[in-house]
Amino acid sequence: MFTLRAAKREDLARNFEIWRTSVLATHQFLSAEDFDEIGELVEKSYLPTADFTVAVDADDTAHGFMGTTGDHVDALFVHAESRGQGIGRLLLHSFLATRSEATVDVNEQNASAKGFYEAMGFDQQGRSDTDSEGRPYPILHMRWRRERDPTGKT
Repeated sequence: MFTLRAAKREDLARNFEIWRTSVLATHQFLSAEDFDEIGELVEKSYLPTADFTVAVDADDTAHGFMGTTGDHVDALFVHAESRGQGIGRLLLHSFLATRSEATVDVNEQNASAKGFYEAMGFDQQGRSDTDSEGRPYPILHMRWRRERDPTGKT
């Protein structure tokens, strides 16, 4: 069973391990050079400065994390050894519970992430030919909207 909590400074090394194993398992399309360059940015710039929610086990070991800005999912990664245990779903459900809509950007070549978000009710709204840094990795722009009943209630 996993619970959610805010990430702490002590989680930095584990969160980088989560990111690294997750990307190695799902981003085979990245060149080794891009993987190393992105990894350095994630480890030294992104993880130490952003706020994350982590999914932890009974021993308080993080198995996944999610970062958001407003209604946008910036990052959602699950340790490769912990995939398939509902961690991504738990993190995303907690985020969506208080929203009427949300967005996420997904690498087009990451079929598992695309499938996950589609299963969670996200639809593709657009596509960019490159990532935000101009690398040749197309990005799918996806949106989720809470369904409303005919009376207009959620």
